[in-house]
Amino acid sequence: MLRHAAAATAATVLGIGLASQAPAADGSSATPRCGNSHILVTVCASDQTSRPGRTGTHRGAGTAIHNGDASGGAPKCTYTRLDPQPPANNLAMQEGKRRGGTGAVYQVMCPATGRIGVVWIPDGAQAPAQPAVDPETLARQAVDSMKLVGPDIASPRPAGHYVVGMPMWMWVNQGPTTYGPATATATAGGITVTATAEVSSVSWQMGDGGPPVVCHGPGTRYQPSMGLADSPDCGYRYARTSAGRPGHRYTVTATSTWTITWQVQGGAGVDNGQWTETRTTTQTTAIGEAQAVNS
Repeated sequence: MLRHAAAATAATVLGIGLASQAPAADGSSATPRCGNSHILVTVCASDQTSRPGRTGTHRGAGTAIHNGDASGGAPKCTYTRLDPQPPANNLAMQEGKRRGGTGAVYQVMCPATGRIGVVWIPDGAQAPAQPAVDPETLARQAVDSMKLVGPDIASPRPAGHYVVGMPMWMWVNQGPTTYGPATATATAGGITVTATAEVSSVSWQMGDGGPPVVCHGPGTRYQPSMGLADSPDCGYRYARTSAGRPGHRYTVTATSTWTITWQVQGGAGVDNGQWTETRTTTQTTAIGEAQAVNS
């Protein structure tokens, strides 16, 4: 899984900022502690109204709450209120708006499983317990069941006739497994995760050594009425013929980037996340020269 290696990247995608924890000069953790407590916190808060479970209270920015055991051992999960809060398009923020907006988004960290994410918790609610099954694992199982594949290239066609210097229009056919959106659910340990996958961009390597063409959409289908116009959103012009290439053809590689979002609802909080995956399709195309006929 990519969760451990890409925690910072995941935070960027989700639109949140994670508080850094640098080591102290003696090598110990520089994270502050409140009094003699052995429970790790991000910010020491003396406001007693921030205790979880007290109805109608509002926790200050940076407040950390825990759902660990009462013996003072390492908490199963730590929830730290984000400051600033994520942007309005964050899934947790959207869920909070649907639930009345009285609450906040927290960063959740579960040392036992390495879980890092964000969750909406209403004001005064108890921090949700760590689920028996990692919801991101369920999300990835749901995505695996979608059978996502590379782009279904409609143009350029392997049998097409293309000429140096002329505009080439590129586009892909849209289907649930080739472009999305595709949705699937997975259930285990009493929780259900719904994942949605959709292509956010297609990167084209045209095989002639030029830079990739990144198209933020499926591309526009060419119509004869377009004449020699360039594609409005996904096009290319070859500068050289494919003569001398293997089979006298260029190898075209189209790589789709899938953006996957997932969400699980249950208890006091709503957990969610996002990541990207890529799929690739290759094919060949011949590029020739325009032939002039003497009159």
